[in-house]
Amino acid sequence: MTGSSRTVHLAVYDTFADWETGHTTAHLARNGYTVRTVGPSREPVTTMGGLRVQPDLSLDELRSQDSALLILTGADAWDTGDALAPFARAARGFLDAGVPVAAICGATAGLAREGLLDGRTHTSAVSFYLAATGYAGGSRYVDADAVTDAGADGGGGLITAGPTEPVAFAREVFALLGVYGPEKLDAWYRLFHDSDASAYEVLQGE
Repeated sequence: MTGSSRTVHLAVYDTFADWETGHTTAHLARNGYTVRTVGPSREPVTTMGGLRVQPDLSLDELRSQDSALLILTGADAWDTGDALAPFARAARGFLDAGVPVAAICGATAGLAREGLLDGRTHTSAVSFYLAATGYAGGSRYVDADAVTDAGADGGGGLITAGPTEPVAFAREVFALLGVYGPEKLDAWYRLFHDSDASAYEVLQGE
């Protein structure tokens, strides 16, 4: 993986699904990562939850060499036109440069339209949601909570997840970036996904 090892970029745009990446960004920030938001421009955007976000930089300022990961969230606009297609093209640039991308919910459809899922193992909300894009990657679809394709030929890794799996999405991000060791990662998932109180001791003890 190339790029900056401690900066993660979160794409933000109107109606982006703010709950889908809350676990991911919060725990990255608590583990020494800087999370920077990237908008279509530097103008404020409004999340699906009604929160107003001022992007740190515009998409045309984003450089893969400055990043450890690009995160793409769901949003209404992924399914209503081409307004967010530039973010899918940015994801292509990241993957080509060997820098990973993580996409959840509607962003997976954007990547499908861009052709980025045709040769990579992936998941989404349901298989027929992606099939409706006309993409050629249906044989690589996996019915799972979240999936990481490690990449090949120098390409970056790609994480995908459906809209109901924000915790599994975060788990895959932490694993890919090496944020937690295997034991602590398992405990983190059990605590936040299963409400397993016993996992808290593992998290505190490592």
